[in-house]
Amino acid sequence: MPSLSSAETAVRRLLVFEPDAEGHSQEWLQHLIEFASADRSRPAVSVVAPRTLCDALARSLPADVMGRVELRPLSPKELRWCTDRRLSLAALARWWAMRRHLRESGADAGFFLSLDLLALPLALGLGGGGGKTLSGILFRPSVHYAGFDGHRTQGGEQLRDLRKHLFYRMMLRNRALTRVLALDPFFPAYAARHYANGGKVEYLPDPAHPPAAAPADNDNGLKPNGRITFLLFGYLTERKGPTVVLEALERLPPSVAARIDVVLAGRVDPALRDRINEHCTRLATVQPHLQLRIEDRRLDQTELESLVRRSDVVLAPYQRFVGSSGVLLWAARAGKPVLAQAYGLVGRLTQEHRLGLTVDSSDPAAVATAITQMAQRGPTSFFDPNAAQAFAASQTPQRFAAAVLAA
Repeated sequence: MPSLSSAETAVRRLLVFEPDAEGHSQEWLQHLIEFASADRSRPAVSVVAPRTLCDALARSLPADVMGRVELRPLSPKELRWCTDRRLSLAALARWWAMRRHLRESGADAGFFLSLDLLALPLALGLGGGGGKTLSGILFRPSVHYAGFDGHRTQGGEQLRDLRKHLFYRMMLRNRALTRVLALDPFFPAYAARHYANGGKVEYLPDPAHPPAAAPADNDNGLKPNGRITFLLFGYLTERKGPTVVLEALERLPPSVAARIDVVLAGRVDPALRDRINEHCTRLATVQPHLQLRIEDRRLDQTELESLVRRSDVVLAPYQRFVGSSGVLLWAARAGKPVLAQAYGLVGRLTQEHRLGLTVDSSDPAAVATAITQMAQRGPTSFFDPNAAQAFAASQTPQRFAAAVLAA
């Protein structure tokens, strides 16, 4: 990368670190880049990410970034250690890589796009070096879920939350950690009540991506006449619930199966591909009148916009997933009800903002019952369009980026 000009050296620079290329990373980094590039009074940004992600960001840089954006690809060795399956090693590797890139880039502060894994090194008191501060986004606080109506922890969830509680208490004592931006609007108040340094925790709205220009729709058989379309989209991993959905479809009354159309859109986790194929083969026999389509590839924003717009219900059947979900925002912005897990933040947001129907999404029979209800009563029976519109309107990329770059 070219060296920074003398005019830029006086500008505050934030180094944003993200070693994971899947999921929201590219979209969120684009929000930050566009916001930083639009005004010289805003902090400049250095992005440390996998080379594939840096290359994708480079192709979409604004025409004139004014020297305010630097892309710093992780080396293969750094990336290997930062994504190691041994989470403690990956956490320490991320802290070490952040410290090195802070020193080499000359950035004033470091920001972890995902802070959850860094709880261990931060709890140990490790900082950015040279007096540089650290901050980041906490995706998955769950220690406060017991306060949600009707929530009960299961199995190892109590031990998980005890461990998080200890790490949060210790990491918030770390002087190098100045701000923790939580995507959960209910966690900051909990942190303020339960941790001596809980005032460091602030709410960060999960950004709703601005809609792409709407192309002329061509259904291509996506939504046969008279059918209700259920859409599950994103990177289709086990936690997203695609196999539970397919199992639920086997349990539907034939009369309901004949009235719905189900679309799974997004790259399928290779570990699930054989199981999903087996389910599809069985469904062809068990539910011959069901319409099922799987798009096993990464879809661009315009394609997703079109799919969501032409669906009737957006599926979010996560498997006791902790944290927020951009799927709720996509659906709310398009005016579509969701069928979502009842557990955790996803369930509470769905219920409080009347975004759709919640269900125990770990139980295929319960999911089948919910699909049947939505098909028989009509999806809009479970949805408040005005509340959904207000929910989406409050969470913009500009508000997100401004909060991050204030870190």
